Amino acid sequence: MSEEIIIDKTRSDKEVYESLLPQVEALMSEDDHYLSNLSNFTAILKGAFDKISWVGFYLFDGKELYLGPFQGKLACTKIKIGTGVCGTSAEKRETIVVEDVHKFPGHIACDSGSNSEIVLPLVKFDKLIGVLDLDSYGFSSFNNIDKEHLEKLVAILIRKSHF
Repeated sequence: MSEEIIIDKTRSDKEVYESLLPQVEALMSEDDHYLSNLSNFTAILKGAFDKISWVGFYLFDGKELYLGPFQGKLACTKIKIGTGVCGTSAEKRETIVVEDVHKFPGHIACDSGSNSEIVLPLVKFDKLIGVLDLDSYGFSSFNNIDKEHLEKLVAILIRKSHF
């Protein structure tokens, strides 16, 4: 992967995502180890959006989710399937957008400053790989624009990575 990505933070979130799609497509390499792709993917998202306080992966080992590559403050290292937003997303295999994490039953507060969250499952060949977790200090920071475009970006990442 090249070490440069062009981001214009004066653009709308939708425009930033649309500019990221072809760049991520071109920059993610099938020749790189999947951990390298995951690491650079988190750096791309953290650099692209100021609203993101934490972004990272929790990977599934067959029993629970464990902390993978991330950008941000220290994080919880293990999450049980079905627990919190990440565990629920993994269990249901669906994207979950949470406007106020304090109202989400069983929310796991790794960073007490987090107020909203979006979690996307990573599934390849019907096998759960893990989840992508994004947190924000703002309330209602993530919406359908984020969901739609992050799902497209995750699809590229999954296709370009050998898990």
